[in-house]
Amino acid sequence: MGETHLPSVTIAAVERGETVYARGFGMRDVERSLPATPRTRYGIGSVTKSFTCVALLQLQEQGRLRLDDPVEDYLPVTVRPFGEPIRLHHFMTHSSGIPALAYAEAIIRHGSGASDRYLPMGGYDDMLTFLNGSGEWVYARPGERWFYLNEGYVLLGAVIERVSGESYTDYVHNHILGPLRMTRTSFIADAADDEDTAVPYVITKDKEQRPSRYLNGRLTSDGGLISSVDDMTAYLKMFLGDGRANATPVLSPASLEAMLGRYVALPQETYPGSDPTPVGHYGYGLNTYPDFFGHTLAGHGGAVLVSTAHLAFIPERTMGVVVLANGTGYALQHVASFALATMLGEDPWSVPGLRAERALQQLEGRYETYQGTYGAIVSRAGDFLTLKIENKLLSQTVPLVPVDLNPARPRFFTLALGRRLIVDFHVRAEGIEVIYERYRMRRVGNI
Repeated sequence: MGETHLPSVTIAAVERGETVYARGFGMRDVERSLPATPRTRYGIGSVTKSFTCVALLQLQEQGRLRLDDPVEDYLPVTVRPFGEPIRLHHFMTHSSGIPALAYAEAIIRHGSGASDRYLPMGGYDDMLTFLNGSGEWVYARPGERWFYLNEGYVLLGAVIERVSGESYTDYVHNHILGPLRMTRTSFIADAADDEDTAVPYVITKDKEQRPSRYLNGRLTSDGGLISSVDDMTAYLKMFLGDGRANATPVLSPASLEAMLGRYVALPQETYPGSDPTPVGHYGYGLNTYPDFFGHTLAGHGGAVLVSTAHLAFIPERTMGVVVLANGTGYALQHVASFALATMLGEDPWSVPGLRAERALQQLEGRYETYQGTYGAIVSRAGDFLTLKIENKLLSQTVPLVPVDLNPARPRFFTLALGRRLIVDFHVRAEGIEVIYERYRMRRVGNI
């Protein structure tokens, strides 16, 4: 939080049907110095997608639809990738073959003042108009490849309305939030008068915490819910309790298993390394990873710029974590992974993403050659390093891509004249050195 200037973060953990930890850090309202608590509400963004999938699976259990049904059976969708119909299953698994059309990005950025690009979007009919012009944007056949598509989830909300006869928001309230007794969860438009709702902030590139607003009614079945970690533990307990909550069945065990299906590979590979095996798959509104310390890890993140969320759980160990924040900064997935590793009794820093983060952070600093004749600044930029050579007249920034994050000898590469140039670091008790092109430089201080 100190590094990224996130105003507040709340976290709760569940194990064997009980909430074992719940805590708020920082301020839900910086201007009024109001602390965050486990009851504080935040926009959960795309974690909402799993609620949409729960609703569709409930309707399938009732025989009112089938996930294999073409979407065009319910809505006038005209896009047919390579002549094939898009089915509910394809939108639910982000495998329609249509790459992201970025409607949500446009709305979120315009609404927060981060962009002047305005996209008129007033409801399902507008979304159909927007989507039906995307035929030339198709990239793959339905079911072949994962492309995150918020637009598809908006239309899934319309399908729920057509089939159930209820508005999407009413359906979720009546059939999911009500049975789970999630009284601190609603759609953003219904949260305006709640005193314990976190102020949404845009964290600018200069780390300024700029108060913003939630987009009331602009995001729905793709990312419109607002909740607290106290409430989200009830949702976690449903996934960890065979679809039941408060002795009430919300989903059948078969539907719960379907949500964790490995339907389409995520476009991620082991990092760093050369193993081309996918590290995870997408189910219904959830990512699944098969090897988190030998266990299946399921979960999903959410981000609407002014708030972020992450839900993660290990079904076979009946444990899970939810993390919420009122801004975009540090990856909440790392917080969730750290917590779950700790609960398993494992070393959190052996989680690949956390291990990479620590390895890159320890290499940051000011480096100099022999007697300080030449120097560079090495700093972290996400999953990369940059090596910046600067003087009063000139500046050059060199990207460094990880090849091997061996703790003693991390190795990177950059490009020079069209060829790979290897950059080696040496981490020793007496200090850290970097071998870059013709230079040997030692770290002489922090940035």
